[in-house]
Amino acid sequence: MVKRCEWATKEPNLTYHDNEWGRPEHNDQKLFEFLILEGAQAGLSWVTILKRREGYRKAFSNFDAKKVAKYDNTKVNKLLKDESIIRNKLKINSAINNAKQFLKVQKEFGTFDNYIWSFVEHKPIKNKFKKLSDLPASNMISEKMSKDLKKRGFNFVGPTICYALMQAIGMINDHTSGCFMHQK
Repeated sequence: MVKRCEWATKEPNLTYHDNEWGRPEHNDQKLFEFLILEGAQAGLSWVTILKRREGYRKAFSNFDAKKVAKYDNTKVNKLLKDESIIRNKLKINSAINNAKQFLKVQKEFGTFDNYIWSFVEHKPIKNKFKKLSDLPASNMISEKMSKDLKKRGFNFVGPTICYALMQAIGMINDHTSGCFMHQK
């Protein structure tokens, strides 16, 4: 029997764990997707977001930051009625704002990837936690990232959200030491 992280026991967590979580991601569109999804998750469980992921893809133009940055009040009102996503006005407006800031970062650094991965010197950090309860909610790097993102005008990017983003995109490998993905 394959050993996994404690939280990956059933779908959709299982597939997400095995195929995405903790794997280094460098595609800007995927990075934007995770930035938006992690912000949407604030105060909710990750499984709630995973179950709505396809809805988010449709609602947010397949996470095309250029398109999302152009959303207006008419689009916001349409999104507030869309049951396939979390209908929270602050989170929807944050996604639009973050798309605008994302584009500015791309312009400044060439890619968002260059910017975000610079916080770990472009190399994943491999932790050796034994169980889920050992994992921190944030660390010094996520606090620094949060501060810098906020300074650049991003919202819903507190240290805990930034740490979750780092885990999701593989900047930090937090697969527990007994998990088959830990060594990968």
